[in-house]
Amino acid sequence: MTAFTPPLDDIRFVLRHIAGFETLSGLPGLEHATPDLADVVLEEAGRLAANVLAPLNQTGDRVGSVLENGVVRTPPGFKEAYATFAEGGWMGAVFPEDLGGQDLPWTLNTALADIWNAANMTFQLCPLLTQGAVEALLHHGTPEQKETYARSMIEGRWTGAMCLTEPQAGSDVGALRTRAERDGEHYRIFGQKIFITFGEHDLAENIVHMVLARLPGAPEGTRGISLFIVPKFLPGENGAPGRRNDLRCLKLEEKLGIHASPTCVMSYGDEEGAVGYLLGAENEGMRCMFTMMNNARLAVGHEGLGLAERAYQQALAYARERVQGRRDGRPATIAEFPDVRRTLLRMRAQIAAMRALAYWTGSFVDRAARSADATERASAEGRVALLTPLVKAWCTDLAQEIASAALQVHGGMGFIEETGAAQHLRDARILPIYEGTNGIQALDLAGRKLDMAEGRLPWDLFEELQGELAQAGPGLEEALRAALGALEGATRHLQEAGPEARAAAATPYLRLFASTLGGFLLARGARAAGETQGAAVWPGLARFYIRQILPEAIGLLPAITADPGELDAGLLVA
Repeated sequence: MTAFTPPLDDIRFVLRHIAGFETLSGLPGLEHATPDLADVVLEEAGRLAANVLAPLNQTGDRVGSVLENGVVRTPPGFKEAYATFAEGGWMGAVFPEDLGGQDLPWTLNTALADIWNAANMTFQLCPLLTQGAVEALLHHGTPEQKETYARSMIEGRWTGAMCLTEPQAGSDVGALRTRAERDGEHYRIFGQKIFITFGEHDLAENIVHMVLARLPGAPEGTRGISLFIVPKFLPGENGAPGRRNDLRCLKLEEKLGIHASPTCVMSYGDEEGAVGYLLGAENEGMRCMFTMMNNARLAVGHEGLGLAERAYQQALAYARERVQGRRDGRPATIAEFPDVRRTLLRMRAQIAAMRALAYWTGSFVDRAARSADATERASAEGRVALLTPLVKAWCTDLAQEIASAALQVHGGMGFIEETGAAQHLRDARILPIYEGTNGIQALDLAGRKLDMAEGRLPWDLFEELQGELAQAGPGLEEALRAALGALEGATRHLQEAGPEARAAAATPYLRLFASTLGGFLLARGARAAGETQGAAVWPGLARFYIRQILPEAIGLLPAITADPGELDAGLLVA
């Protein structure tokens, strides 16, 4: 497998010229978040990623995590790598200083996630889920819960796991059967959860399970769900792990990819019942859960971005080395042939658009949390709500496409596990399924998000994009205008349509929306490149994307406006 080189120049460019990182230091509490500080953080992260995490990626795939006598052991080197990660304070990058964190912007954390995922996505799954658990505690926990659980996770001593899914329920969380019974100051949890990523492992001294369960007499469906903190080891008087709780890992799933990540079937309450502590109020577990889920949905999009970067780097290196055929009477590498160049350039331009969308969205996360102006906070919250399904679904769909294209560049060698190209494709396949499938993300966009704020969320964005058309430059303005026109027409159609039509059009609509926005963000990068040293590649990337990739998205408009009756179930009969 090719060595990983963090794309720090691209990352810095997008942070500064698309996400507007310099402006974040004007937000309360982020005065220290200067570009110079970001450069130092990125350099250190890049070293850790390239020297520690990336070399473990292929080992993790080949060895995998194993369950032995009730104990899950991660692949060689992972435990030591996590210790280095925790000691560096990386787990607490965005969290409050008074709980052991560093209070860095979420925008910068997006760049860090980009680097970690490209180096070793299966490793990053553990910090990703811990981050979601911490977010839930910070928003809904008591001061004591924050001090005991959030601090321990922020400091990297403990990790977190999201325990939502059950065999009979799947995405229908309201159908869960795990139950909770009050027992004095705490609760007893009984039930089973599946697909629990890093639900058991040997990286940290304790694991904090965030478990959805139903109390006796609770309302049916999602209205009767509560969320509980269920630690593997109960905290002792001094906060250190005490006695073992009544929970255990029954098995590890055998998976297509992400072999180093232990995907656990967890059982709670085989004996006296697992001790759990209510997070938030009874029957308000969904509100707490969505704090974790929204965080995780963006984070899974960042996984797609990082994995695409790693696959592209490997394909590019192979294409530059692989001599096959001749050009101008001499032996040539495959990188010299136009079709291979087209494939590589398509990957490169798509990754640039993905990175721009992810980082730009991160900037609104910071503004929603930090702005001193209530109107700006509300506007940023709406923008994050609108963009979250785009980041999650589009970046993970493209990760599969890019990983597949990378394998194609390798030719027959890509199909051989030895090269490592196949691992990227296998690992990428879970991402459109994670944290609400991409179909669910599309339904959220075409349904709830188009109705929020009296339907203004997309139109406020379109108004901004309209104002940029004249600045796009010759050859780009016309293509961007056509894409925006198609998106506006699709949005108008869906906002006037009924639920069935929206559901039928949701997936192509999300693709059109994200692809169009990616084109506008690359055009911004092209404009900024003229004033930025070492950024000459951006105008070319924007031109290739807008003129050769974006027209494919415009072609989705007929599918979006088609009669939903064309999705005839009768046609499915063999």
